[in-house]
This record gives sequence, structure tokens and C-alpha cells, in this order.
Amino acid sequence: MSGGAGTSGKPGGLRTIRLELARTRERPDGDPGCGYEFSAPLTADGYLDADAFKAQRTDCRVRRFWTGEKYEQGILKHLGKDRWVFSYAPGTDDDEAAFKFDRHRFATGEYVSITEHDGVTRPFKVVSVI
Repeated sequence: MSGGAGTSGKPGGLRTIRLELARTRERPDGDPGCGYEFSAPLTADGYLDADAFKAQRTDCRVRRFWTGEKYEQGILKHLGKDRWVFSYAPGTDDDEAAFKFDRHRFATGEYVSITEHDGVTRPFKVVSVI
């Protein structure tokens, strides 16, 4: 299925969103071996659904993949109004802030930014929403 929202076969309308590293100075062609796959409820027009998230937070998981590193498994957390993070362990030391996730449409070809463990904010391209 191409990007965008709509009904899916997943319980509660959760969607699986795949993000891959977009073009950066270090990787001018981007890198499909670096990114995230996460599950989250989306509105009909492809935005994160904060209300549905409240009822489904335990199902909103993330997997971080990075060439040469072990996978990291974690959760998507909504910390209030417009604050979303990926978290891999208790506490906040490992949290990766998702820049304005509440304002971004999750559809193939769109871009989002994530501030990773190392404190660097990197761009990621939405490559699939299923």
C-alpha cells in the first residue's frame, strides 16, 4: 500500500510507519539501512491521533535500526501537547525527541526530524505507511 491513511487490517487502526535516514552531510544519498519503524494511530488524513493514542499506548512500539548497530526496541511516548519521543528504557536519558510529530502528515514522501541519542537532529523520509 502506498502512503496516506485509511483503514488497515491492524487492531484499532494502528499503522506501521517506516522512516529512513534522508540526505545529510555525512550521507548525501540518505541511508535505507538507518531509521525507524513504529506503530501509531493516525487520523484519516495521516496525522498522529493523540486521542486514539491514549487508548492504545501499549501497542505503540518502535524499532530503531542503524547499519552496524544492534536494533533497539522501545515505545512511542506522548509527553503532552506537541511532545512525542521514542523511548527505549525507563527514564529520559535515551529518549529521542520527534520534532513536531503532531504537525507532520505521515504519508510516503513526507519528511520528519528526530533528535537522536547523540543529540543530533536528523531528517528522515517516510517511506511507507501500512
